[in-house]
Amino acid sequence: MTPAIITELCDRFERDEKRYKQDSYNEAQLRQDFLNPLLKELGWDVYHEQRATLSHREVRVEVPIKMGNEHGFLDYAFCVDGRVKFVVEAKKPWVSVETYVEAAKQVRRYGWNQKLGLSILTNFREFAIYDCTAKPGAKDSSKDYRLKYFGYQDLRQEETWKWLSDRFSRSSVLGGFLDEFAAKKSGKRGSAQVDETLLQEIDGWRTELAGNIYKRNEGIDVEDLNYIVGKIIDRIIFLRVCEDRGIEPYETLLNLVQKGGAYPRLVEYFYKADERYNSGLFHFKDDPKRGEHPDLTTPLLKVDDVVLQGIIRGLYYPKSQFLFSEIPIEILGHVYEQFLGKVIALKGAGKRKAVEVDFNPEVRKAGGVYYTPTYIVDYIVKHTVGKLVEGKTPEEVSKLRVLDPACGSGSFLIGAYQFLLDWHLSYYSPLASAGGPGGVPKNLPIHDTSTGLKLTLEERKRILLNNIYGVDIDAQAVEVTKLSLLLKVLEGATEAEIKEELAHKHHALPDLGKNIKCGNSLVGTDILTPPDPPAKARGDMTSEEIARINPFDWKTEFKSVFKQGGFDAVIGNPPYLFITELAPAQKKYFQAVFSGADYRFDAYALFIEGSCENLLSTGGHLSFIVPHTLLSNDSYGRLRALLAETIHISLIVDIGPNVFAGAKNETMVFLFVKESVDRSTVTRIVHTTADKFPDPIKQMEIKQHTLASHGVWHIRSTKREKTLIDKLSRIRVTLGDFCSVNQGLRTGNNEQFLSNRMQGKRWKPAAGGKEVARYKQIKSGLFVHYDPVLLDAPRKERLFTSEEKIVIQEIRNITLPRRLVATLDIQKTYCLQSTNVINHLPDVVRQFSMRFFLGLLNSELLNFWFRQKFSGNNHIASNQVASIPIPSADKSR
Repeated sequence: MTPAIITELCDRFERDEKRYKQDSYNEAQLRQDFLNPLLKELGWDVYHEQRATLSHREVRVEVPIKMGNEHGFLDYAFCVDGRVKFVVEAKKPWVSVETYVEAAKQVRRYGWNQKLGLSILTNFREFAIYDCTAKPGAKDSSKDYRLKYFGYQDLRQEETWKWLSDRFSRSSVLGGFLDEFAAKKSGKRGSAQVDETLLQEIDGWRTELAGNIYKRNEGIDVEDLNYIVGKIIDRIIFLRVCEDRGIEPYETLLNLVQKGGAYPRLVEYFYKADERYNSGLFHFKDDPKRGEHPDLTTPLLKVDDVVLQGIIRGLYYPKSQFLFSEIPIEILGHVYEQFLGKVIALKGAGKRKAVEVDFNPEVRKAGGVYYTPTYIVDYIVKHTVGKLVEGKTPEEVSKLRVLDPACGSGSFLIGAYQFLLDWHLSYYSPLASAGGPGGVPKNLPIHDTSTGLKLTLEERKRILLNNIYGVDIDAQAVEVTKLSLLLKVLEGATEAEIKEELAHKHHALPDLGKNIKCGNSLVGTDILTPPDPPAKARGDMTSEEIARINPFDWKTEFKSVFKQGGFDAVIGNPPYLFITELAPAQKKYFQAVFSGADYRFDAYALFIEGSCENLLSTGGHLSFIVPHTLLSNDSYGRLRALLAETIHISLIVDIGPNVFAGAKNETMVFLFVKESVDRSTVTRIVHTTADKFPDPIKQMEIKQHTLASHGVWHIRSTKREKTLIDKLSRIRVTLGDFCSVNQGLRTGNNEQFLSNRMQGKRWKPAAGGKEVARYKQIKSGLFVHYDPVLLDAPRKERLFTSEEKIVIQEIRNITLPRRLVATLDIQKTYCLQSTNVINHLPDVVRQFSMRFFLGLLNSELLNFWFRQKFSGNNHIASNQVASIPIPSADKSR
């Protein structure tokens, strides 16, 4: 039912509509008389009754917006946790919302750049709701991507009010409706979100620049080419963002390339930017105070005008729909995360050698780039940095050191930096208010602006240099992290502030060369001249291999940090790199240095151990998002024992699958605190899901020593269930005592060796995991060309041709609860690598039939045991299946 206040508003407007439609009745009056009451009825704090600081207000009014050279304001922005969720643009009632093309474009363009789902254009007489997920076009009409249009009379109808409330009420927005709307539209026809579009643009620039620079400049190798192209793109984006934020004169870049000799003029502009910002992004002169070498290469390049003109002209309206002043730095980081997933490569030989852009080999091995969702970043920052600043003063907080040891594009460092900016502003704001009519006291590092209190540029720089640190093995990732942090420093800065800094002979930006560094966080320089035991690790590495490994000496590179005891918070999403994806020299080194480098380990486990043992200060907080396999895999048994005995496992958040788009692996977030533990130490367990995070579905507290007493951390089990697990685990007879368990064959080239028709004697009936169902006969219609010489991993033919065998899915089904899926095969099917094949051992008395084993594998009891023992695994390893306990069938025992 439509609320009485809404009906009353409609009645009032109708009674005096003629007066409201006069030109003298403006937007400010409309907001006060009609829109504020309507929005309050939707649950929003439009009158700021919560007394939140500007950065924490959920409703921001008259938000400054710059489109090209024009400055304007959006009437309302509605925020959750400081992030805009939708906007409302108000017009005078005499203006036709239905046909106002420019207003529709403004709302859509702002919403698209902020990556919003929906937004509203209204004069109260009319309401137009626009889909902001579609890229705006210069020729779009007011009807394009308009999801709904109605008049104020329609608000009296329950159906219309419900439609509006279901989408824009505070409870609906907090519940994620608009986020879900945007997520569902992503990738669909007509939906080209800002990050996807910007990534396509940058990818195109990279290809054009790389091809042209390689062609026009002799002696450039592929490593130099990646560095050069990345630097030029970073500089152009930085300066273009500064233009839209009013820090640099608008269209400076465009004017530089309008005539011949574009690149030399661009380089001259870069030199001026070096004098102005001194950030390391523009660093052309040798300076012993800086921690990096100057760029002596890019100023000497030859680049064709037509290439630069195409890139830079495409950055301005109407060719470009980007509002670089409005694209959140976090979204830019998302773009760069994907950008770093590809590298420039040289293909061919001699004169035919050509430039191509291809996936980074490490990314290809990992199956793609998986960007950490913002809600995970915020949660980890809140539970590490947030805990560390509690009850402290700015002087005390200045001593905190926050590290991401695999920083990528810098999303965790951006999150930590933003948190610290907000914290400082919240700390200083009450002190500023105490200054009374005289304004902000001069001794406080904040100033009053037209949009509220803000930290000074000098204070923003100080916080960044004091608190934020990062390392990554990829040099381009390091540069991108720096770029993102520098842009975050400049958020809200004005040209006047920049001039004031320069007038005081300060540079506008900090040099991050001593904070964000390039190196291998897991490999120390001891790999080069190691004592025992790692001496065996080095082997005969070439200089190219050493450069690729990129050893890193933490104590030397961050000497001042370790003088203070180490890092106070270590956060991030470490790379998930399985042992098979690591270079031989690194494997040997890891196995010699890390306890967690056991059997079939993953690099993320080494990041955990290295952070706990070597990087954290006493009392420091460590929080990563990692695969659930940490809890149960045999490979991490020694690491689990080490952690349970030496560090406080304060919190484990069991999330499950679907955190990362396109990845099904189960994940968890943990919080470790480097402090002593005893039998009274408590661990908090939270169970949730990706769509409900961080709200707990179930939570409990356990004594940490109970984790240490089990090889597996049974965080999903009740006390009663643990008793059953222990009983099953005490059974010493396993499936491997009676049967062999092997992964199915791997072709190495499915297009060549698989077919849907029989093509000769060597072609055998085949099946993969998709063709396996519980107790059902395998039917696939698939054939494999079985040639032991040509196949990548053919396995022994007798595994497939036995009279009977059990076939089990190797890729764990993603439905919950995850279970083993097994069937009996008597058709001599040749099983592919997405299966495990179980056969009777030839020299063992066949005490039990295959049907007995099949019943056990599919039983609820052993599936329960398997889920607890190997929770979170995407793949079911053959050794895991072989370890399944086989209870005696003899009732007398």
